[in-house]
Order: sequence, then C-alpha cells, then structure tokens
Amino acid sequence: MKMRFFSTILAFLFIFSSCKEGGNQVQSPELTDSNAPLHLLAPAYLIPYGIPSEESIKEVLDRMWVYLDEETPTQVIDRTTEEAITDFSLIDQNSTLRRGAFRLDSYEWGVAYAGMTLIGEITGDKKYSDYTTRRLGFLAELAPIFMQFIDQRPAQLRAMNRPRSLDDSGSMCAAFIKASYQEGAPDYSAIIHNYMDWIMNGQMRLSDGTLARDRPQLNTLWLDDMFMSIPALAWMGKYTGEVKYYDEAVKQIRQFAQRMFVYEQGLFMHGWVEGMRKHPAFFWGRANGWAIMTLVEVLEVLPETHPGFKFVLDLYQQHIDGLSALQSGEGLWHQLLDRNDSYLETSASAIYVYCIARGINRGWLDAVSYGPVATLGWNAVSLQVNELGQVTNTCVGTGMGFDPAFYYYRPVNVFAAHGYGPVLLAGGEMISLLKNLYPKMNDSAVQYYSHEIDIDRPIFEVAR
Repeated sequence: MKMRFFSTILAFLFIFSSCKEGGNQVQSPELTDSNAPLHLLAPAYLIPYGIPSEESIKEVLDRMWVYLDEETPTQVIDRTTEEAITDFSLIDQNSTLRRGAFRLDSYEWGVAYAGMTLIGEITGDKKYSDYTTRRLGFLAELAPIFMQFIDQRPAQLRAMNRPRSLDDSGSMCAAFIKASYQEGAPDYSAIIHNYMDWIMNGQMRLSDGTLARDRPQLNTLWLDDMFMSIPALAWMGKYTGEVKYYDEAVKQIRQFAQRMFVYEQGLFMHGWVEGMRKHPAFFWGRANGWAIMTLVEVLEVLPETHPGFKFVLDLYQQHIDGLSALQSGEGLWHQLLDRNDSYLETSASAIYVYCIARGINRGWLDAVSYGPVATLGWNAVSLQVNELGQVTNTCVGTGMGFDPAFYYYRPVNVFAAHGYGPVLLAGGEMISLLKNLYPKMNDSAVQYYSHEIDIDRPIFEVAR
C-alpha cells in the first residue's frame, strides 16, 4: 500500500551510518539528546502510520471488486447438468442459482451492495454501482419466477419471497430502497413492501413493541437486530413520505438503548433477556458495529425537524466516544471491545472506520479529534485484505452467549461474509474524507485541517 509516510530526513544523517577511512570502519557516535532530534526518530509501528492516498485506498477496493465479482455470479443453472439457463421462461423446479462464495440475498450482502454503490458515487468508477444494479436487478427478475417453487427444498430466493426473520428482511430491504433512487432503476416496490410487511407485522415483539426473538431465551433482544430492522424503517420513511416509519425507527432505537446502552462506557451490551435480574454485559465488537451503523443510517434520512433527531445524534456521538477510546495501538478493535486479550477483529473495525469517517463528512463529528482515529483504523483494516481480495480475520456468524469464552474463541474465516460490506464502506468513506479535508503530518502525528497546509517542515505552527 502506497502511503505518504512522514520522513525524518535530517541534514546530519551521516551519524546514522558508518563510513570508511583509510580502510578502517568508523562507528557512528551514539545518538544523544545533544547530537540528534530524538523526537523525530521513526517509531517501530506494527502497521503503516500516516495518511493514505486516495490511490492506495482504491487499489485495495479494486482488488476486492475483482474477487467479489467472480464469487457472486448472476446465473441460473440446471441443478442436474449445471448448464446455464439464459431463457428464464424455461426455469422450473430443477433450476437453481449458480453458487459462488457468497449469497446474493443475505443481510451481509445488503451491506456489500451499499458499499459498492457508495464507492461508485464517490470515485465515479461505474463498475462499482453496476455491481449493485446488476445483482439487484437479477434478484428482482427472478424472485416472482421462483415464488412458484417456494415450497420445494431447497427453495431458491426463499428469504426474498417469504421472509421469516429480521435477518431475512431488513438489510436487503434497505438495499432495494436505496437502489430505487438510481437512474433507470426498475420498480422494486413489491419486493420492498414484502420485506417491510415482515418487519412491521411479522417479527415477534415485546409487550411494548420492541423487536425481539425467542432464542436463545424467551423474549430476547439482540443488538444485531437494530441494524436488521431500523435502517429499513427509516429509509421507508424517505421512500414513502410516511412519518410513521420515522417514528417507528426512533421508537425502536429508544427502547433498545434503554435496555442495552451502558452510558458509563458508551457501549451497547450484546444481549438482553426479559426477566433476568442481571444481564451479562458482553460488549461484542460487531454487534456494536451494527448498532452504530444503525444510528448513521437513521441520521442520514431522518429529518432534522423530527423530534427524535437530537436524541439519535446524541446517542451516536456518545457511542462514537465509547468506541474511539477502545481502539488498539494497532488500529483495530478487539472482539470483546473492553478486553484487550481478545483478538483484533476486522469487520467491527471496518464498520467503526466507516461510521466515524461518515460522521466527520456529515458534520456530526469534529475532524481534528476523530480524523486520526478513522485514518489509523483504515490503515489497519486495509492490511486485512489479502492479495486475492479476501477480507481476513473476520469473526464468523455469532449468536448470543453469557460467558466470555464464547466470544473469545469464535472462529475467523475469509468466507465470513460480514467483513466485505464494511471494508467497502470504510474505503469509500475514507476517500470522501480525504477529498473533503486536508490531513497532514505535523510533529510525527496525523493531524486534520480544514484548509490546505502548504508547509513542508516536519513541525509547524498553524497560521491564525
């Protein structure tokens, strides 16, 4: 990765190297406070430290695009012969989608579609937005065809046609709503309303209307479900113009936060079970990622005149403060955020980079305070993308546990789909951040400025 590293070039670099005099090796003098500016010595960082270039970020994203385009084919095949079916009128009960490494209609891929679209908008590289348009159009065309075979096993596009959970519905619903605003988009309204019907009327709820599950215990709240429902509700408000969807989104945030946000730490616990006297507060990284991304998604579309806007913004800022304080020196965040002996995890870290950078770009966060957090995070996240374009060190799908070992020992896998969308979003938003502001190294540290600094000195004062 090409980085604009801070250079510690000094006029007297000769003291760092040895020289030959009369055939004898002359050793450099010991560096001391009196013969060298020790504060400019290069630290032994474990990750690249400095300001990434837009080009270096795009190179990582391009690598991912090549891999994901190959591993998410848009093709129907005969289940027996594996021959491609190009005439969709010939689809029958023996037809199936050609498999790649990832599913086209999963909640994780709803995030990937958002990331691809964002990168296309920011960079102008049409292959990214086309990635989303092509696959959502493919799904929309096939869904009614496969509906006639919905009762067969395994059913194709069952989650689209007959959702049975928030995982099935919320993320993809939001993806289709966003895609509907693209020029020339087909009519996705039937798909959108089908998903929304499950969120509003199908999913179980507590007595006060909070979206809940009956696993692993009766009347359980999963922090993950904030993302699996609330962004779609808020976007439905924009899509339909009906205030009831905004109201429902804010209501759900309030009721999740009342039970699960620990204000003293600025973090959400992963699970809450009705009737438990004491709720074990495990601050799982990715679940906190889903929560903070929920707040970002809602702030993106909730009118500032809505009575819940300030509450959502305040909660977002408190959560960002809690998360920022727990970033590791290596730039990533831990699997259990407040337990430094748990492993460093990619998907959560990428989500935080995206949500912090988006907050700065939208004016919800101060660039001086949070820009270096996002930059350090991206530098670390980018190293988790291998030469094939796979995202490494991503925790696999994870239920809810009530002991630390459950979280500590969750496997990581390059085929855990949860990592791809967040890294795409983080990269796209970081490019936007670099376009909007003027980061520069000053006294060996990443600093963010609102105007261009035309100074080449390693240490400088800012003109008033």
